[in-house]
Amino acid sequence: MRHLTMAMVLAGIAATASATTPATFARVGNATESEQEFFPGTHRARPVLGAYTNDTEMGLFAGGQDIGSSTDKFTPFDTRWGDMGDGTFANPVLAADYSDPDVIRVGDKYYMTCSEFHYMGIPILVSDDMVNWEILTQVYTSIDGYDSMNRYGEGSWAPALRYHDGRFYLYFCTPNDGLFMTTAADAGGPWEPLYKVKEVGGWEDPCPIWDNEGNAWLGRSQLGGGPIIIHRMSADGKTLLDDGKEVYNGPTAEGTKLFIKDGYFYLSIPEGGVGTGWQTVGRAKDIYGPYDTRRVLEQGATRVNGPHQGALVDTPDGEWWFYHFQSTGALGRVTHLQPVSWVDGFPVIGEDYDGNGIGEPMKIVAKPAIASGTEPHTVATSDNFDNGLGKQWQFNHNPDMSRIAVSDGHLAITLSTATMLRNAPNMLTQKIMGYSGTVTVKVDVSNLAHDGRAGLLCIGNKTVGFGIRNTYGTMLICTDTNNTIKAIARGENTVWLRFTYDMTTSTVQPWYSLDGEEYKKAGDAFEMSDGDWKGARFGLYAFTKSSTEESTVAIFDDFEYITDHISHK
Repeated sequence: MRHLTMAMVLAGIAATASATTPATFARVGNATESEQEFFPGTHRARPVLGAYTNDTEMGLFAGGQDIGSSTDKFTPFDTRWGDMGDGTFANPVLAADYSDPDVIRVGDKYYMTCSEFHYMGIPILVSDDMVNWEILTQVYTSIDGYDSMNRYGEGSWAPALRYHDGRFYLYFCTPNDGLFMTTAADAGGPWEPLYKVKEVGGWEDPCPIWDNEGNAWLGRSQLGGGPIIIHRMSADGKTLLDDGKEVYNGPTAEGTKLFIKDGYFYLSIPEGGVGTGWQTVGRAKDIYGPYDTRRVLEQGATRVNGPHQGALVDTPDGEWWFYHFQSTGALGRVTHLQPVSWVDGFPVIGEDYDGNGIGEPMKIVAKPAIASGTEPHTVATSDNFDNGLGKQWQFNHNPDMSRIAVSDGHLAITLSTATMLRNAPNMLTQKIMGYSGTVTVKVDVSNLAHDGRAGLLCIGNKTVGFGIRNTYGTMLICTDTNNTIKAIARGENTVWLRFTYDMTTSTVQPWYSLDGEEYKKAGDAFEMSDGDWKGARFGLYAFTKSSTEESTVAIFDDFEYITDHISHK
């Protein structure tokens, strides 16, 4: 009865708002913000599966925490993002799944990394102005034990990037394999092979810190949401010297980030779960605490759910900024950038719109005051394969590079055998970028044997292939949705395949062409969402269900990926 009454109240509010004003905001429950009455508990809010994996989608781990969150259903969605070209930028600064971002400054350059889970491997991005980014490199190309296509949702969770004594350091945990690190003299590489610091299950979100006396520690959390634990560590970052000491416990406390400022150790952590959480910052004179903590960023009256898990970064002139993510469904966890001021030793992030003393995310922000001639651009998407594979590509699980060849402006994939597309090796993927756009590729399937399949991929909460299948010498344009095949039209040895997408509705429409000029719809648009902790992705595939030993090849050319970023218009 209580829930029915609440629904009637909310319906009344919506009806009144639609008649008098284009927008409204209604809170659910009378608890403090970000702890609405439907929020599931205080500690361990995110349920944990037995094997620490996610077989379906992010929502399974998030525990339904979006239920009861307040949203504005009246104002049209604002799809601006990135550099606006007028001295401002629109959040998200990167409208793509750069989940669990960590950012540092070294000199006048800014470096970003993010979690990638089962996609290989962790990227390093660089920026001169904190807003426009490009990919320098991938830290690794494979992880031991990820050859078979059955480790979805595992892999690299929430990495930390740090710079110490002339070297870059990167740490991450996988939920079942352990704690890994690597180091490099240059952010662009080469990075040393992954080093397993400790073989252990159930750890997450590590972060190293070195003080001015050369002491080293590693902070981390326990999978499932805390507590935060600090270990002593060897100066080279390769050995933990004790079993660790708990320094903080809170509601789904994770994403540990440690830094030193003005003689204090700072602990910056997300709390409250992926979908509806907030950012907490604590400070202490001793690395082991006790930490005086404050909530410094939350959704509040904004539409940005779950604003947390990121990095506090300063500029050479003393400005401070905070990178965080927002969980958005099909696009994944997109990256926002908020201005920061310091009051009484704590950061004030964004804008306190509702006047409760806690910052909230801003949409349009003046760019950092950094001298830079950078023109608006975003991470590379298109690839003509003239210079090998673009740095934006990532393989789904470990690749078999003996079956990958890039030459003369073509990508050739020799088909592997798999029972279904989701299990097919050598899926080449990249993030969906922006709220709308077009992805087109030319495919030569003249060397495909019977049952060979090749084309465009969209993978998230479902696995969708759109391309050619050779059926006893007849080339059929087909869709393959979670292993259900639907023939669309008769194809030829050369076809052009296209996806158009609208992430405001989470839909993707396939198209095909036999001449590269006239495109026809290939059935209806399909809906996508995030899956296995990652936003949906586009990509390329080539595989066969046949057990024949005959080698057949699919050849891809002119991968054109146009987004709605200002630089693509």
